[in-house]
Amino acid sequence: MLDARLLKLPIASHQHRHEHHQIVVGVQGEAELSVDGTGSHLDTWKACLVPTEARHDYCGDNQNHVLVINLDPYIPAINTPAHGDYECLAPLFERPRTLGMDNKLQGLVQFAAGEFDRSPSNDSMKRHLAASILHCMAERLNASRTVATNRQAVRPDTVRRYIMENLHRKITVQDLAGVACLSVSRFHEMFREVTGVTPHQFLLQTRLDQAAQLLMSTSLSVSEVSYRTGFSSHSALTNALRKHKGTTPTKLRFGEKVA
Repeated sequence: MLDARLLKLPIASHQHRHEHHQIVVGVQGEAELSVDGTGSHLDTWKACLVPTEARHDYCGDNQNHVLVINLDPYIPAINTPAHGDYECLAPLFERPRTLGMDNKLQGLVQFAAGEFDRSPSNDSMKRHLAASILHCMAERLNASRTVATNRQAVRPDTVRRYIMENLHRKITVQDLAGVACLSVSRFHEMFREVTGVTPHQFLLQTRLDQAAQLLMSTSLSVSEVSYRTGFSSHSALTNALRKHKGTTPTKLRFGEKVA
């Protein structure tokens, strides 16, 4: 069972529970909700997820309108496509929570609310729009979990520490992937997602930052700095500094700040 309706929450608080999952999405005005004792403020940018059997109550202001979507996970037969769809949505209801909506999702909700108001008797249309909203929410929740998982698996500070400990020698992306215990392709993808740069760019930036620091704070020769920071020669370091930081070893030596 999946059904949805547009309604106005009562001003007086009303507590209850039910044997289906429910999402209450803000469409207009504001409302206060409490699910299993945890309070939540609902506006047009938020949705409150209420799992099966969770005791909850809510009350709204005079202007509030909400889109209520009910989902019964036990109705579809296991061997039907509908059951598979419901399985995809199950993570939404692992616990009570309030989800913030981005511009696109909020726009979809407002569009759906308009269609509900325009065609209140078209139950098929309302079910399809409600399902679209649920799947979009599930996709966003899954994406946020993926980013969190990636941040745990790929820690830039750990990678940087490895680079600093091996700065004078050749370091490959395969070496860095080994630090994270990932394949090269997976590490490259996850590292870029977490940091915004490729592993090679991160490695080069770390080498250049350390080279600049040594040039500004020590009297080591440029050749020695090149060796210590993993560049093949004096000219390789000079070219990299000029290309990526707009400076040279000589300028750094005479106090020019690095870009």
